[in-house]
Amino acid sequence: MGEFVPGYEATGSWGLGAPRNTPPQIVELLNKEINAALASPVMAARFADLGAAVFPGSSGDFRKFLADETENWGKVIKYANIKQE
Repeated sequence: MGEFVPGYEATGSWGLGAPRNTPPQIVELLNKEINAALASPVMAARFADLGAAVFPGSSGDFRKFLADETENWGKVIKYANIKQE
């Protein structure tokens, strides 16, 4: 068993991104359609069958999630003194 890092929990997550210079109207359209799909009863049931929780939101919400995850895992990497090989 690996070392325990107090205050941390590891989970998996999935998201959809677009290239950096994608026009904002395209990003918003994709976001709207993806959130609509995630809200459909068929998709909700499928994700539930897989044991997954769905967190629809804006592109800004996803950007913040990624920034928070990067910061949190950066702390774990530093704490564990993990080095790139």
